[in-house]
Amino acid sequence: MDGILVRRVIPSDNSCLFNALGYVMDHDKHKAPELRQVIAATVASDPRKYSEAFLGKPNEEYCAWILNSEKWGGAIELSILADYYGREIAAYDIQTTRCDLYGQEMKYPERALLIYDGLHYDALAVSPFEDAPEEFDQTIFSVHKDRSIGPVEMRAMKFVQEEQRKRRFTDTANFTLRCGVCQIGVVGQKEAVEHAQATGHVNFQEFR
Repeated sequence: MDGILVRRVIPSDNSCLFNALGYVMDHDKHKAPELRQVIAATVASDPRKYSEAFLGKPNEEYCAWILNSEKWGGAIELSILADYYGREIAAYDIQTTRCDLYGQEMKYPERALLIYDGLHYDALAVSPFEDAPEEFDQTIFSVHKDRSIGPVEMRAMKFVQEEQRKRRFTDTANFTLRCGVCQIGVVGQKEAVEHAQATGHVNFQEFR
Protein backbone atom coordinates (compact mmCIF):
# COMPACT_ATOMS: atom_id res chain seq x y z
CA MET A 1 0.00 0.00 0.00
CA ASP A 2 1.35 3.40 -0.96
CA GLY A 3 0.62 6.60 0.91
CA ILE A 4 0.03 7.36 4.58
CA LEU A 5 -2.93 6.85 6.87
CA VAL A 6 -4.41 10.16 8.04
CA ARG A 7 -7.17 11.26 10.41
CA ARG A 8 -9.46 13.79 8.71
CA VAL A 9 -11.00 15.94 11.42
CA ILE A 10 -14.75 16.50 11.23
CA PRO A 11 -16.34 19.53 12.98
CA SER A 12 -17.76 18.93 16.49
CA ASP A 13 -21.39 19.82 15.90
CA ASN A 14 -23.29 16.76 17.22
CA SER A 15 -23.43 15.36 13.66
CA CYS A 16 -19.81 14.18 13.44
CA LEU A 17 -20.74 10.53 12.87
CA PHE A 18 -22.90 11.40 9.85
CA ASN A 19 -20.47 13.92 8.40
CA ALA A 20 -17.48 11.59 8.91
CA LEU A 21 -19.42 8.90 7.09
CA GLY A 22 -20.42 11.33 4.35
CA TYR A 23 -16.75 12.11 3.90
CA VAL A 24 -15.51 8.51 3.65
CA MET A 25 -18.43 7.43 1.42
CA ASP A 26 -18.95 10.53 -0.76
CA HIS A 27 -16.07 12.95 0.03
CA ASP A 28 -18.71 15.26 1.48
CA LYS A 29 -18.53 16.53 5.08
CA HIS A 30 -22.04 18.02 4.97
CA LYS A 31 -24.20 14.92 4.53
CA ALA A 32 -25.69 14.84 8.03
CA PRO A 33 -29.21 16.16 7.21
CA GLU A 34 -29.51 13.75 4.27
CA LEU A 35 -28.22 10.73 6.22
CA ARG A 36 -30.49 11.48 9.18
CA GLN A 37 -33.42 11.42 6.70
CA VAL A 38 -32.21 8.07 5.32
CA ILE A 39 -32.11 6.57 8.82
CA ALA A 40 -35.53 7.94 9.80
CA ALA A 41 -37.08 6.61 6.58
CA THR A 42 -35.46 3.17 7.05
CA VAL A 43 -36.64 2.89 10.65
CA ALA A 44 -40.17 4.13 9.87
CA SER A 45 -40.49 1.63 7.00
CA ASP A 46 -39.96 -1.42 9.23
CA PRO A 47 -41.50 -0.92 12.70
CA ARG A 48 -41.33 -4.65 13.40
CA LYS A 49 -37.55 -4.81 12.99
CA TYR A 50 -36.98 -1.37 14.51
CA SER A 51 -39.10 -1.93 17.59
CA GLU A 52 -38.98 -0.03 20.87
CA ALA A 53 -36.90 -2.88 22.34
CA PHE A 54 -34.34 -2.45 19.55
CA LEU A 55 -34.27 1.36 19.46
CA GLY A 56 -34.67 2.13 23.16
CA LYS A 57 -37.65 4.36 22.34
CA PRO A 58 -40.86 4.01 20.30
CA ASN A 59 -40.32 3.90 16.52
CA GLU A 60 -42.06 7.21 15.80
CA GLU A 61 -40.31 8.97 18.67
CA TYR A 62 -36.92 7.68 17.50
CA CYS A 63 -37.54 8.97 13.95
CA ALA A 64 -38.26 12.49 15.27
CA TRP A 65 -35.25 12.22 17.60
CA ILE A 66 -32.70 11.23 14.94
CA LEU A 67 -33.80 14.11 12.69
CA ASN A 68 -32.81 16.57 15.44
CA SER A 69 -29.36 17.92 14.53
CA GLU A 70 -28.44 18.09 18.25
CA LYS A 71 -28.66 14.29 18.66
CA TRP A 72 -25.67 11.98 18.27
CA GLY A 73 -25.49 8.81 16.23
CA GLY A 74 -24.00 5.47 17.28
CA ALA A 75 -24.17 1.74 16.57
CA ILE A 76 -27.79 1.61 15.34
CA GLU A 77 -27.17 4.38 12.84
CA LEU A 78 -23.89 2.86 11.62
CA SER A 79 -25.52 -0.51 10.96
CA ILE A 80 -28.34 1.13 8.97
CA LEU A 81 -25.90 3.24 6.94
CA ALA A 82 -23.67 0.25 6.17
CA ASP A 83 -26.69 -1.34 4.48
CA TYR A 84 -27.67 1.94 2.79
CA TYR A 85 -24.24 2.30 1.20
CA GLY A 86 -23.70 -1.45 0.66
CA ARG A 87 -20.28 -1.22 2.32
CA GLU A 88 -18.77 -2.33 5.59
CA ILE A 89 -18.02 0.39 8.13
CA ALA A 90 -15.12 -0.14 10.54
CA ALA A 91 -15.29 2.10 13.63
CA TYR A 92 -12.05 2.13 15.63
CA ASP A 93 -12.32 3.09 19.31
CA ILE A 94 -9.14 4.82 20.49
CA GLN A 95 -9.62 4.16 24.21
CA THR A 96 -10.04 0.37 23.83
CA THR A 97 -8.37 -0.01 20.36
CA ARG A 98 -11.39 -2.15 19.50
CA CYS A 99 -12.71 -2.22 15.94
CA ASP A 100 -16.48 -2.59 15.54
CA LEU A 101 -17.42 -3.74 12.06
CA TYR A 102 -20.87 -2.95 10.68
CA GLY A 103 -22.36 -4.76 7.69
CA GLN A 104 -19.92 -7.67 7.88
CA GLU A 105 -22.66 -10.32 7.87
CA MET A 106 -23.68 -9.05 4.40
CA LYS A 107 -20.13 -9.66 3.07
CA TYR A 108 -20.02 -6.33 1.27
CA PRO A 109 -17.07 -5.98 -1.14
CA GLU A 110 -15.75 -2.66 0.25
CA ARG A 111 -15.05 -1.01 3.61
CA ALA A 112 -14.75 2.54 4.93
CA LEU A 113 -12.97 3.51 8.19
CA LEU A 114 -13.95 5.80 11.06
CA ILE A 115 -12.14 6.59 14.31
CA TYR A 116 -13.89 7.37 17.60
CA ASP A 117 -12.42 9.10 20.65
CA GLY A 118 -15.25 8.44 23.11
CA LEU A 119 -17.25 11.52 22.12
CA HIS A 120 -16.38 12.30 18.53
CA TYR A 121 -16.05 10.55 15.16
CA ASP A 122 -13.43 11.46 12.55
CA ALA A 123 -12.66 9.89 9.16
CA LEU A 124 -9.63 7.73 8.34
CA ALA A 125 -8.17 7.94 4.85
CA VAL A 126 -5.05 7.04 2.91
CA SER A 127 -3.33 10.12 1.52
CA PRO A 128 -0.64 9.84 -1.19
CA PHE A 129 1.81 12.02 0.77
CA GLU A 130 2.03 14.32 3.83
CA ASP A 131 -0.24 17.39 3.52
CA ALA A 132 -1.72 16.22 0.20
CA PRO A 133 -5.09 17.86 -0.57
CA GLU A 134 -8.11 15.94 0.71
CA GLU A 135 -9.41 15.32 -2.82
CA PHE A 136 -6.60 12.80 -3.25
CA ASP A 137 -7.71 10.78 -0.21
CA GLN A 138 -8.64 7.15 -0.67
CA THR A 139 -11.46 6.34 1.74
CA ILE A 140 -12.95 3.12 0.28
CA PHE A 141 -10.98 -0.14 0.48
CA SER A 142 -11.62 -3.50 -1.17
CA VAL A 143 -12.37 -6.41 1.15
CA HIS A 144 -10.28 -9.47 0.28
CA LYS A 145 -11.36 -13.11 0.34
CA ASP A 146 -10.11 -13.43 3.93
CA ARG A 147 -12.48 -10.52 4.83
CA SER A 148 -9.54 -8.21 5.59
CA ILE A 149 -8.54 -5.06 3.71
CA GLY A 150 -4.88 -6.08 3.60
CA PRO A 151 -2.07 -3.76 4.77
CA VAL A 152 -4.49 -0.87 5.37
CA GLU A 153 -6.04 -2.84 8.24
CA MET A 154 -2.71 -3.30 10.03
CA ARG A 155 -1.84 0.32 9.44
CA ALA A 156 -5.18 1.49 10.83
CA MET A 157 -4.73 -0.59 13.99
CA LYS A 158 -1.20 0.76 14.49
CA PHE A 159 -2.49 4.28 14.02
CA VAL A 160 -5.25 3.74 16.62
CA GLN A 161 -2.76 2.22 19.10
CA GLU A 162 -0.53 5.26 18.66
CA GLU A 163 -3.46 7.62 19.24
CA GLN A 164 -4.27 5.65 22.41
CA ARG A 165 -0.67 5.91 23.59
CA LYS A 166 -0.90 9.69 23.14
CA ARG A 167 -4.18 9.58 25.13
CA ARG A 168 -6.14 11.19 22.32
CA PHE A 169 -9.46 9.97 23.64
CA THR A 170 -12.07 11.00 26.17
CA ASP A 171 -12.68 8.65 29.09
CA THR A 172 -16.46 9.01 29.10
CA ALA A 173 -16.85 7.33 32.51
CA ASN A 174 -14.56 9.79 34.29
CA PHE A 175 -14.14 12.89 32.14
CA THR A 176 -15.16 16.27 33.51
CA LEU A 177 -17.50 18.53 31.58
CA ARG A 178 -18.87 21.98 32.15
CA CYS A 179 -22.36 22.89 30.99
CA GLY A 180 -21.99 25.73 28.46
CA VAL A 181 -25.38 27.12 29.50
CA CYS A 182 -25.26 27.21 33.31
CA GLN A 183 -21.53 26.45 33.88
CA ILE A 184 -22.25 23.55 36.26
CA GLY A 185 -19.53 20.88 36.30
CA VAL A 186 -20.41 17.19 35.80
CA VAL A 187 -18.32 14.02 35.84
CA GLY A 188 -18.80 11.31 33.23
CA GLN A 189 -21.32 10.67 30.51
CA LYS A 190 -23.99 9.49 32.97
CA GLU A 191 -24.05 12.81 34.88
CA ALA A 192 -23.97 14.78 31.62
CA VAL A 193 -26.98 12.87 30.29
CA GLU A 194 -28.86 13.33 33.58
CA HIS A 195 -28.12 17.06 33.56
CA ALA A 196 -29.24 17.36 29.93
CA GLN A 197 -32.49 15.50 30.66
CA ALA A 198 -33.21 17.64 33.71
CA THR A 199 -32.44 21.01 32.10
CA GLY A 200 -32.59 20.56 28.34
CA HIS A 201 -29.00 21.84 28.15
CA VAL A 202 -26.89 19.94 25.60
CA ASN A 203 -23.91 22.25 25.16
CA PHE A 204 -21.05 20.72 27.18
CA GLN A 205 -17.36 21.57 27.06
CA GLU A 206 -14.67 19.26 28.36
CA PHE A 207 -12.32 20.72 30.93
CA ARG A 208 -9.51 19.30 33.03
